[in-house]
Amino acid sequence: MKKFLFMPDSFKGTLSSSDICAILEQTARKIFPDVKCALIPVADGGEGSVDCFVQALNGSKVSCKVAGPFFEKMEAQYGLIHGGSTAVIEMAACAGLPLVENCRNPLKATTFGVGELIKDALDKKVKTIILGLGGSATNDAGCGAAAALGVKFLNAKGESFIPAGGNLDEVEKIDLSGLDPRVKDTEIIAMCDIDNPMTGTNGASYIFGPQKGADPDMVKLLDGKMKVLAETMRRELKQDLENVPGSGAAGAMGAGCVAFFNARLQSGIDTVLDATHFDETAADADFIFTGEGRLDSQSLQGKVVIGISRRAKPLGVPVIAIVGGAIDQGLEPGYDMGLSAVFSINRLPEDFSVSRHKSRENLTATAENIFRLIKCSTSNTK
Repeated sequence: MKKFLFMPDSFKGTLSSSDICAILEQTARKIFPDVKCALIPVADGGEGSVDCFVQALNGSKVSCKVAGPFFEKMEAQYGLIHGGSTAVIEMAACAGLPLVENCRNPLKATTFGVGELIKDALDKKVKTIILGLGGSATNDAGCGAAAALGVKFLNAKGESFIPAGGNLDEVEKIDLSGLDPRVKDTEIIAMCDIDNPMTGTNGASYIFGPQKGADPDMVKLLDGKMKVLAETMRRELKQDLENVPGSGAAGAMGAGCVAFFNARLQSGIDTVLDATHFDETAADADFIFTGEGRLDSQSLQGKVVIGISRRAKPLGVPVIAIVGGAIDQGLEPGYDMGLSAVFSINRLPEDFSVSRHKSRENLTATAENIFRLIKCSTSNTK
């Protein structure tokens, strides 16, 4: 009996990772009726991460009232896995871009609600928190989340306030004495798949500020204020995070996670693979099927497909990537990293605006051909 492991990321705008898993399993059983299938839908820190973890590990969801991007009260959810010992939190659940719609303003948006989600998880006595950094509307370096957990930020007059992107330069003192003591006893892993620093033209404000509503003048303003905060962190916390790869993730939430929560910045896909016990699950698989919406040279930096391929290589398990859209040039190094083959589901030369509506049937047809090829290649022939 064969065993297939399905671990795709979503095809953004068309199919969720759970949808893809279901289609692949159904199609595989058409060709291999007795095949054993393991389904692990994947998201690497952004929207959908909680759902993927909960589904893959039979977890549960928790709802609570927290502050939204502009301190408005809202309901947000996070996940509990591993018997309730691990919480999975998406910062986008209460500080994400979809929540602000046409009111994007990184000068005022806050991560305070993220801290409240962490506090709620601590109340449930979790031992580990996996925090997905992605899709944020904020540029506050995680100061809002830290404030929700007891960190005090003081201005030149000694007044306590909650910093946002527009007043980071007003922070004169950072007092960690009131930080919830449970934070120190909790392993916090921040899922981060970018290497941008806090500041500069490749930093949080310049690279991600425009999508959060910042025009060129605001971008420059935000970066200047972030630079002041980075210097304050050096002075007050004895931590130099300004140029640490990943510190600029999610409006420099990456830096805040390290500075205030002693978190570990880790590749999103590696976090997923560790949490789902990938090495054990994949060890006896005949093939691993993964995929993304698009494969390009950036995918080689550790996104889902390459992350899985690297971990599968020492196990000797072939990895087949099924891609929802384009397959760019420059993927040859991926084959040395453990990737075996790549297939696009696009069967006709159509624009994405057309093909996106055929994703389900295109994926089914492509998967069936791949499974037929595997059956043909493994059948006993004269």
